[in-house]
Amino acid sequence: MGQTTIHFGTSGWRGIIAEDFTFAGVRRASTAIAEHVRAAKKSPVIVVGYDTRFFSEDFARASAAVLRAHGCRVLMCREATPTPAIAHAVIHGKLDGAVNITASHNPAAYNGLKFSGADGGPALPEVTKDIEKRAAALNDEFPLSAHEESAADFESIDPRAPYFDQLRKMVRFDILGKAKGSFAYDALHGCGAGWLDRILAEAGVSVTPIRTDRDVLFDGAGPDPSEDNVSSLQKLVAEKHALAGIATDGDADRFGIIDRDGAFVSPNHILGLVFDYLLQTRGYRLGASRSVATTQLLDAVAQLHGTQVYETPVGFKYVGPLLREDKIALGGEESAGMTIRGHLPEKDGILACLLVAEMIAARQASLAEQLRDLFKRVGREYWPIRLNLHLPPDVQSRLPDRLAADFREFAGRRIARMNRIDGLKLIFENGDWLLMRASGTEPVVRVYAEAASPAESQKLAAGAKAWVNG
Repeated sequence: MGQTTIHFGTSGWRGIIAEDFTFAGVRRASTAIAEHVRAAKKSPVIVVGYDTRFFSEDFARASAAVLRAHGCRVLMCREATPTPAIAHAVIHGKLDGAVNITASHNPAAYNGLKFSGADGGPALPEVTKDIEKRAAALNDEFPLSAHEESAADFESIDPRAPYFDQLRKMVRFDILGKAKGSFAYDALHGCGAGWLDRILAEAGVSVTPIRTDRDVLFDGAGPDPSEDNVSSLQKLVAEKHALAGIATDGDADRFGIIDRDGAFVSPNHILGLVFDYLLQTRGYRLGASRSVATTQLLDAVAQLHGTQVYETPVGFKYVGPLLREDKIALGGEESAGMTIRGHLPEKDGILACLLVAEMIAARQASLAEQLRDLFKRVGREYWPIRLNLHLPPDVQSRLPDRLAADFREFAGRRIARMNRIDGLKLIFENGDWLLMRASGTEPVVRVYAEAASPAESQKLAAGAKAWVNG
């Protein structure tokens, strides 16, 4: 059996445990990372962290052992640690990077390895390509034991206090503390448990947490705070008459939000609301960044406030440079990724939930009421949807050539322009749009559509599905 190819997708190298994601692969990837960082610095310091998935701490120890054997000083997280807390540890400690064993929101069968650079953000493509090249040149001749090191053999780090201090700079806890009601929190058995609920409790905010225990099967559903996975949180919001339900994914870099009436709120709508709220309350005259797949409600909010939007390919790694150049108040992705000015070049689901809670406390209105007001102020409604299409291999293999064609119309609608920054985006004359792109982390083709009504968005997506399968 040949060695597994190590490929870094949108957010690291991921695969099915024991089939694609193995101890041999982790050691090989870690050797390549050690070689990469030592090419720039003789004695680099690397944080190693992990989430609550099956064997995550064991994979982390295997990575740490290899990094140390190849000349890196390793600081091991003491417990399962949120991705944003690991990113902050790199920045706060002025360290040289981090290896994080996580598959984020993917199903339970997956695990993954993510490398972050000295800026705390996900490694850029030129870095991951170098790591892939180095890994491909290595063999898998490593010690067979998966347990040759215990956690006690490494220097430990507890990033909690500095990360909490950072959150207190970003969030107005004085306003949040005056919320007229309580919040419900669903940790989805991920490593946001004991972090988001704890900082809220420390601020005197009433919060009821659920699914805070470790379950490597994630109730059989996976730790994705999507509409399909938060029925428990919806029930809790109703039972507690909560102001909102907040959720984080497996590594707490993504968010999910339930309104006080139990309705799931699209991450796209949350991004638009929070961007508008930040511009109103923080005195910023800065823009936002959004991926090509993310709502153009952000563009409408930017126009309303006289700022601009920067469009990027899919992947949060493209947000960091815009933050460093102080061009944006908010960086967002439709897949429930958010960060803000002065924070991390990394998605932070904990921060996102706190900002939503602050916004609710400040405006004293439901999210549905706030969204209706925002639509009224920008003069248009925005209703984005996403479909994941699992295609037969023959259909999938033909798709790249079909997407490369020129389009003047699609599903009977005239196209104003095409955008190929990442996949194929068709922008129609009335401002509606459609995007088709292959996932960077899963074997699916994603279809995104946005129109001025849910029915029109559904119609666009259905047209795309028929075309892809045609």
